[in-house]
Amino acid sequence: MERRTHTAVLAAASLLLAAGCSSGGAAPHGGGTSSAPAKSGASPGASPSSAVPPAKGSVKVTATLVTGLKSPWGVAVLPGGDLLVDSRDTGKIVRVSAKNGKITELGSVPGVDPGGEGGLLGIAVSPSFGADHQVYAYFTTASDNRIARMVYDEKRPPGNQLGAPDTLFKGIPKGEIHNGGRIAFGPDKMLYAGTGETGDSGLAQDKKSPAGKILRMTPDGEPVHGNPAADSVVYDYGHRNVQGLAWDADDRLWASEFGQDTWDELNLIEPGRNYGWPEAEGKAKGAAAGSGFVDPVKEWRPAVASPSGIAYAKGSIWMASLRGERLWRIPLNGTKPVAAPQAFLQGTYGRLRTVVAAGDGTLWLVTSNTDGRGTPHKGDDRILRLKVS
Repeated sequence: MERRTHTAVLAAASLLLAAGCSSGGAAPHGGGTSSAPAKSGASPGASPSSAVPPAKGSVKVTATLVTGLKSPWGVAVLPGGDLLVDSRDTGKIVRVSAKNGKITELGSVPGVDPGGEGGLLGIAVSPSFGADHQVYAYFTTASDNRIARMVYDEKRPPGNQLGAPDTLFKGIPKGEIHNGGRIAFGPDKMLYAGTGETGDSGLAQDKKSPAGKILRMTPDGEPVHGNPAADSVVYDYGHRNVQGLAWDADDRLWASEFGQDTWDELNLIEPGRNYGWPEAEGKAKGAAAGSGFVDPVKEWRPAVASPSGIAYAKGSIWMASLRGERLWRIPLNGTKPVAAPQAFLQGTYGRLRTVVAAGDGTLWLVTSNTDGRGTPHKGDDRILRLKVS
């Protein structure tokens, strides 16, 4: 594993971590280095939120922004509200107008090698986008998963608006499955990345490997002083396949994760902690109980979840589900749910990949029926605009 200017940071992690979319919707389906970490889980005992959401919420599909997308995966919101959307299988990034759904192609990310669950995965825009116009991407190559950034110049002709990729972090193991891929900038303006263990479960507990982890780095791909281990990007470990990252109103970090056969998870992320995989799936039981693993805040059977992206809005975590073909609402009072999770849109739009908060109780929801595992219908894949409470 390498970074642009450092080559052996995770050995230190081994030592130190051991110590510590038209109106009404379309036709539905029949079937700089910080010296301290963000508050994302650093204070798990923080006081409850001041505004507690009701036990029951609501979801209304107010529009279909765009249709006909091919294997959409990552979404990033630009200043002004337009969306950048990438395609896992084609390696392309497009801009979608939030007003009318007009699509403009930025270009393709060089080096993307799609296959299985790999390809062009998460994207994010720089917290200083207005000044640097940088777009970040997590993608699979012929040899690894990596994170790179590119300058986006919208004044250039469509299809030729991306500059050459500047690789920030490479050497994340790749596989046919469990490539992770979600990236996001936190409230601390640091870059977070969720990775998978590629089907090699032992990597999740291997503190020398970036697989099966959440990573935290500067916008230049460097370790953040204040991470759990000195000179390391590793933020936590013991994950099977992290698919969603979101921060609540108190800057706590939440992550969704694929289970294997028994339990999918929503986790509150605490720096340096061990989330148990493969010794524990869901809440630790039997021999794994009392081993110091962090239990999930909520768990689901894979048939009703198989979670992907998550977002925070109106006091709740909203979790898109692939196999479960539904959007889950988990209302929170601080670090605890105030009621049982509530499911919406069950089976209506098929597999749901990504959900993004757009402000004022609005979400963007992206379907995933052209990814080789869904059943595409006319118009797939699409982006829906939701009003939620």
